Amino acid sequence: MGKKRAGAWYVVSILIVVALWHFAASWMNLPIIQPPWAVIVNLYHIFPSEIAIHSFYSLWRIVAGVLLAVIVGIPMGYCMGYFEKCDTILSPIVYLTYPIPKISLLPVIMLLFGLGELSKILMIFMIIVFQVIIAVRDGVKSIPKETYYPLYSLGAGVIDIFREILIPASLPNFLTSLRVAMATAISVLFFTETFGTQYGMGYFIMDAWMRVNYLEMYSGIVVLSCVGLILFGTIDYLERKMCYWQYK
Repeated sequence: MGKKRAGAWYVVSILIVVALWHFAASWMNLPIIQPPWAVIVNLYHIFPSEIAIHSFYSLWRIVAGVLLAVIVGIPMGYCMGYFEKCDTILSPIVYLTYPIPKISLLPVIMLLFGLGELSKILMIFMIIVFQVIIAVRDGVKSIPKETYYPLYSLGAGVIDIFREILIPASLPNFLTSLRVAMATAISVLFFTETFGTQYGMGYFIMDAWMRVNYLEMYSGIVVLSCVGLILFGTIDYLERKMCYWQYK
């Protein structure tokens, strides 16, 4: 019943956004604000031949950046949270580099790694990895020390501690940080896709804008929004499956 209600609210939210969009287009009556029905019809015609490849490239870059951030960030977060020496050594490095606006490093990344896929994936990685590290570390540090004592008394090793306590306790924090970082990652990806590439939703939207083709521009914005919806929906699904105790 809860899933059906959640799905219904998604539909209602989309209808509200479309209604507000239609009202704004009708009220302002400007070419720059295309009505939603015209954008949807245009999207239907051009998606298979033009937009599909761009959305695939954007989705691939986001997924690759997130996976790389997870592979690096989760072990570092666990080590910093559980081992005091690791936290003492690594925390100053994280605190020094985390506040730097990652978009300001784009010229450096492109000079070092070129204008291809790697530089775009690395930008997403740098945005997400710090939030993953801090969220996992704080999730582990918030566990009361008394929680470990029963396993210690039974002779549990480090692997048992990680499997039975650390991973379940830090999962909600990790997924929340991933959800928060995702929006920033999509925004930065849009910016990076305007440099040195002919594929990606950022390139498609800016190219349509330069050609003063507002129908295609809005079609690209709608697709980029749908990509974000898919990613956020996937994280919500994983949270329900992996953190099921929170929903009981």
